Amino acid sequence: MPSRLTHLDDAGEARMVDVSGKAVTSRTATAAAVVRMQPETLRLIIAGEAKKGDVLGTARIAGIMAAKRTHDLIPLCHPLAISQVTVSLQPDVETSTIEVTATVKVDGKTGVEMEALTAVSVACLTVYDMVKAVDRGIVITDVRLLAKSGGKSGTFRAE
Repeated sequence: MPSRLTHLDDAGEARMVDVSGKAVTSRTATAAAVVRMQPETLRLIIAGEAKKGDVLGTARIAGIMAAKRTHDLIPLCHPLAISQVTVSLQPDVETSTIEVTATVKVDGKTGVEMEALTAVSVACLTVYDMVKAVDRGIVITDVRLLAKSGGKSGTFRAE
């Protein structure tokens, strides 16, 4: 655990971290979240019968777009030349959920954890938006970082 927050200057003011002295390394981060809904709502999504269209495909594209725009949404994030973003949405009929995962890769001076977390969050919000007319009780839960690699701090894997 770092002894001080890198996003604060000596006066305790928020600042963007200076990454100019860091080495360019390959960095990857994977995040996940879960969308819980009524069984009938999931059936509509899987069958492609949602009135707004292809929920899973639209959410996948929204997640990819969100990863690329993270610096526009999170004030202290650096704009990055992302190499790859993958977003996966896996429906589970037994639990009436969709597991959303996103992996983001970059060769750069700063990590992509926020980009992966933003991707899964926006993908989940898109699922909600596309079926909220039939199920306002949808719950988005367990947004979390699963793994990251690269950079000075090395590898992290959630337990």
